[in-house]
Amino acid sequence: MTASKSAVEAAGAMPAAPASSPQVRTVRVWDLFVRLFHWSLVGLFAIAFMTGDEIEWLHIRVGYAIAALIALRILWGFVGSRHARFSDFVHSPGDTATYLRQAAQRKAPRYLGHNPAGGAMVVALLVMIGGIAATGFAMTTDAFWGSQWVEDLHEGLVYATLGLIILHVMGVIFSGLEHGENLVKAMITGRKRAP
Repeated sequence: MTASKSAVEAAGAMPAAPASSPQVRTVRVWDLFVRLFHWSLVGLFAIAFMTGDEIEWLHIRVGYAIAALIALRILWGFVGSRHARFSDFVHSPGDTATYLRQAAQRKAPRYLGHNPAGGAMVVALLVMIGGIAATGFAMTTDAFWGSQWVEDLHEGLVYATLGLIILHVMGVIFSGLEHGENLVKAMITGRKRAP
């Protein structure tokens, strides 16, 4: 075994195995909180986007719920289950770039938890959605009520986040196809094919 291969396996990556074997064994990867967080955030972000200027009272309440979810997810990133922790999926920029090069060549290792690109996306989305919540809250305060630059920043963050969401979905599809795995189902059931 080479040093780089053992380092990859230590980081939670593993070679892809066929998903069509008759008795595929699965393991629990995503805990209940991570799954509830993920799908709640999807739904709440969609509601917030659709209600924007139309139903302000609902938009504001949903914004507070999103802010609470983000705060809880950040906390869970330190105290949650193994694959929910930042220490499991936050990688250096160099490791992430290497993973992306490997993925482009369809030679990326399979990770049981988030791969380096997925981990970078989780962090980026937490930061962006946290920024949306912060600027949304700022617009309700006396200091920034009616402030055009805060409103423009809020809106810009929303559209930048939509771009990240599109990249995230594309990454999930690409990685799922590369490794023969239904990653959407895994985020529903919490289970993935065992190494």
